[in-house]
This record gives sequence, C-alpha cells and structure tokens, in this order.
Amino acid sequence: MSPSNTRSPSEPADQTAKAPSFLQMIGSILASFFGVQSAKNRERDFAHGKARTFLMVGILMTIVWYGTISLVVHFVLD
Repeated sequence: MSPSNTRSPSEPADQTAKAPSFLQMIGSILASFFGVQSAKNRERDFAHGKARTFLMVGILMTIVWYGTISLVVHFVLD
C-alpha cells in the first residue's frame, strides 16, 4: 500500500474515501456516453462510487437522452 493511501487511526474513514458527488457522477456518466473518461475519475468512481447509484442515474440519463432525441426528430419531421 502506498503512503498516500494510509490514514491515521484518529482520521475518519470518510475523510480519505469520499464518494463522488451527484454532479461528479453526472459528469462521469456523460463522459461514458462519449467514451472519454480520465483515469483519475475512473479510479475514483470504481473505488468510492456505488454501482447501484451509477446504474440508476445512467439509466435515467439514457431515457432522458432518447426522449430528447425522439422529440427533436418528431418536431423536425412535422
């Protein structure tokens, strides 16, 4: 284990391992839509993020994305 990953016994675990914020999750999911993600953010997401949360937000964003595309196509073809 590298020294940067160690913490003192008096330091709470949530100080060293913070879960990504909601905006960081949205940014990560948007990056995954386009296939670009920095290694640092990917490591943060896999180390501290919860898969269930990423899946739910990702599914919701996919539905919104396809709904938006559908509406745009519908209005353009009218």
